[in-house]
Amino acid sequence: MEWVSEKSRYKIPYTTVNGTHDDRAGHNPSGYDADGICWWTNGFWGGMMWLMYHETGEEKYKEIAGISETYLDRCFQEYYGLHHDVGFMWLPTSVANYKVTQNPESRKRALHAASLLAGRFNLAGGFIRAWNDLEEGDTRGWAIIDCMFNIPLLYWATEETGDPRFKQIAMRHADTAMTAFVRPDGSVNHIVEFDPFQGGVVRTYGGQGYAEGSSWTRGQTWALYGFMMSYIHTGKEEYLHTAKRIAHYFMANIPEDGIIPVDFRQPPEPKLQDDTAAVIAACGLIEIAKAVGECERELYVNTALKLLKAVEQSRCDWTEASDSILQYGSEAYHRGRHHHPIIYGDYYFMEAVFKLKGNDLYLW
Repeated sequence: MEWVSEKSRYKIPYTTVNGTHDDRAGHNPSGYDADGICWWTNGFWGGMMWLMYHETGEEKYKEIAGISETYLDRCFQEYYGLHHDVGFMWLPTSVANYKVTQNPESRKRALHAASLLAGRFNLAGGFIRAWNDLEEGDTRGWAIIDCMFNIPLLYWATEETGDPRFKQIAMRHADTAMTAFVRPDGSVNHIVEFDPFQGGVVRTYGGQGYAEGSSWTRGQTWALYGFMMSYIHTGKEEYLHTAKRIAHYFMANIPEDGIIPVDFRQPPEPKLQDDTAAVIAACGLIEIAKAVGECERELYVNTALKLLKAVEQSRCDWTEASDSILQYGSEAYHRGRHHHPIIYGDYYFMEAVFKLKGNDLYLW
């Protein structure tokens, strides 16, 4: 991070092109770009800088984090590119900044984002709508498991303002997710469609996994760690129990070599893998370990270590040939590109390592 932070100081990276970070900062004069400044992963680079600042105290990391946070102001101006992923975007940037520096502008940005997220709540179905209308059809009733990482923005907003509405919406969504997304065996659906007018589940979709009814591994980790986030903010025991149930399903399906597939129920070939799922799972397992008794703790920590060591030993590039660390991320099973760097892989790898050191900056 010492050298790549300077190299990418004025970027918001998502992946690499020939080893060099791309840039989603969205310098597009013709209007918003859904794959540019409004892209859902645009908070992770700032989050990496805040982790580094917390660990080292070096001012440059705080400065670089501030650059990308300011870039994101354009999303508020454009508006149309925003959806439920405002939590991913402003928790690691503005909320992190406010936690560390008490910057009033960061507080304002984060509360603005929280209000946008709360505005996506569907009262009839008890869920937060995921995306805006997509080319393939009407998504007014769609929710996705990823949103468990967005609702901590609502918990923070209640903690910051004392207004219970934000937390109430977050808990209602989490409660819905427990019944509609999490299956009895601890596997999870990626997408659930609700009737947006009457409530109730219409159907489920395979989404970024192999097929309907399969087990997209990163979706498993969004749920595993996501329910822990809700437990941390609320103390509601059902969230902890749900996180543990998902964790045990995940752990039971880890291959011997510790390398995680894109979907636990995918065919043997092609052998598609996703290291981002491994490192997100490691973060969640470490948080579960903090919440359970000593007799259980070792299981979760040792599993997290197995995942992290497998990634570190064979999936990372520590040289200047690549601006990214993790090299084998996969966005989705049926998407053309696989086994390439994705920024949240680096972020959650770093977060997990700092958790193990016992002095992490919790951004969620």
